[in-house]
Amino acid sequence: MEAVLSLVSLTVTKVLQFSGLTDNWNAPRTKKMEEKALEVYDVIKSIRDPEKPNTLEELEVVTEKCVEVQELGEDEYLIIIRFSPTVPHCSLATLIGLCLQVKLQRCLPFKHKLEIYISEGTHSTEEDINKQINDKERVAAAMENPNLREIVEQCVTEPDD
Repeated sequence: MEAVLSLVSLTVTKVLQFSGLTDNWNAPRTKKMEEKALEVYDVIKSIRDPEKPNTLEELEVVTEKCVEVQELGEDEYLIIIRFSPTVPHCSLATLIGLCLQVKLQRCLPFKHKLEIYISEGTHSTEEDINKQINDKERVAAAMENPNLREIVEQCVTEPDD
C-alpha cells in the first residue's frame, strides 16, 4: 500500500510539473525570495572598495544576480552571496568578504544564516578565502584588530552615516 501511495504521489507531482501548475503554486514563494534577495543587495551595494573610491556595485564586485536567498523556516533565511573580485589575484578579497559579513549582520532586519563565497573561477585562492570568510571565529578575531576594524568601518559606513 505504501509503495502505491508513493507511486501515486510521484505521478501527481510529475503531472503538475509538466502542466506548469506547480510554477503557479510556487510563484508567491519565489517572488518573496526575489524580494529578500533585492533587500540584501540594497544593503551590500553601497559597501566601498578598500582601495578605490568606488562601491562594490560600481566595480561590479557584487550584482543583483550574486545574491540568492532560500527559506529555512518561518521568517528564517539562508543568504548566499557570490562576489567577484576585480582581479584574480586581488589581495583584498578576504577584506571584502569581511565587509559583506559585517554589513549584513548589522543591517538585515530578519533572522538569517549567511554564506559568502568568491564566484568560482574569479580568484586564484578562492577555496582558502571562502573558508576564512565563513569561519565565525576568524571573522570575530579579525574584528578585534583595531586597524582592520577601522578599515571595515570605513568601507561599510555610508557617507551620510
